[in-house]
Amino acid sequence: MVARRAKRKVVGIDVGGESKGFHGVALADGRYSDRLQTSSAPDLVRWCRKEIGAQVVAIDAPCRWRSGNNARTAERELLAQGIRCFLTPNRSVALRNAGGFYGWMLRGAALFRAIEKAYPLFRPGQPPGSPCCFETFPHAVTWQLRGGNADASRKRSQRLALLGKNGVSVENLNNMDWIDAALCALTADQHASGKRMRVYGDARTGCIVVPSA
Repeated sequence: MVARRAKRKVVGIDVGGESKGFHGVALADGRYSDRLQTSSAPDLVRWCRKEIGAQVVAIDAPCRWRSGNNARTAERELLAQGIRCFLTPNRSVALRNAGGFYGWMLRGAALFRAIEKAYPLFRPGQPPGSPCCFETFPHAVTWQLRGGNADASRKRSQRLALLGKNGVSVENLNNMDWIDAALCALTADQHASGKRMRVYGDARTGCIVVPSA
């Protein structure tokens, strides 16, 4: 009897503010498998590990804060390529504005702290497909997979089309939070499959990982 190959399982996570919480989408061998919305980072990590058995987790939130006055290396590299992105502040700035825009970044940082105990943070030079978590960015994913044509005003249609083109069912993705989580999961799946990835940034200030064009 030939042993069955274990399915390749990954999770993508969209990070929102306190009212939205986290949206997680799981893929198995590149196909939609499950989803979870929760406001609890520990519950989300437990879902990834125990219920899904994910190999790779990709998160749409900064994995590291800025240190000093300069923007993170990954963000400077994205901007130099013409890819617009949020600039992560240092943690003290985010804390002073916790009830405002940076609340979602603080929640993302809390998620990374919780999940890195089970999934080590991606580092440059890491072998393709190795178990890890990493930061990704749906706009940059779209930019890479569409050859530089990522229009923020058409993000819903462009991202849904990318998911469909890559075999991900969009039936359960009824808002942008689920769509972006699924696009993060697609990125995690490409890494787990051993495909070549585009890495922005460095180990000190954190990497942003997206599919290679």
